This record gives sequence, C-alpha cells and structure tokens, in this order.
Amino acid sequence: MKKIEAIIKPFKLDEVKEALHEVGVSGITVTEAKGFGRQKGHTELYRGAEYVVDFLPKVKLEVVVPDAMAEQVVEAIAAAAQTGRIGDGKIFVSPIESALRIRTGEKDNDAI
Repeated sequence: MKKIEAIIKPFKLDEVKEALHEVGVSGITVTEAKGFGRQKGHTELYRGAEYVVDFLPKVKLEVVVPDAMAEQVVEAIAAAAQTGRIGDGKIFVSPIESALRIRTGEKDNDAI
C-alpha cells in the first residue's frame, strides 16, 4: 500500500477530487494548510500599508491506495492540479506498512 500526499492550490480541489473518483479512489482526507515553497509568498496592500504574506493557503490531500494504483493516482492528481504557474504544489508517495478499519477489523488492502 502507498500513502499519497498532495499539496495543491485550494481552487483545484474539485478538479482533483473528480480525477480521483474517475480512477477509482473511494476515500480521501482533505486538510486546509498554509505554506510556501519557491514562490516565497507575496506582498499585499491593506489600508495603505504594505505587508508580506509569507504563508499561502494550500490544501493537503491524503489518499491510501494499493501499490498497483499508486502511479495512476499520482498522474491523475498531477494532471488535475497543474496550472503551469509557480506554486502548483507537490506530491509525496510513502509506503504504508499496515491499515486497519476500526469498525469491522478489516486489515490492509481490505481496510482501504
């Protein structure tokens, strides 16, 4: 099993969710996040004063899938989240040793 974490722009969430649904992903965890990478934030003007916005709003998606689906899921997220501009985000893939569905006691692939 693989855990796929993606940090994307918030307005791309619906497109990514649809792309994941099309490739057969049944569960997803979404967390609002703030951060920056190479774009280093930006400056804004508020009531005549300029200030720096260091942490930009992002959305973090987490999905656990069988090994065989991992590459397809990564490609779906990347295609749906891409704008071609700086700050599109990152995708991380990690191995998962074990999973357990609390309600039924199912383990590993049956639990996801």
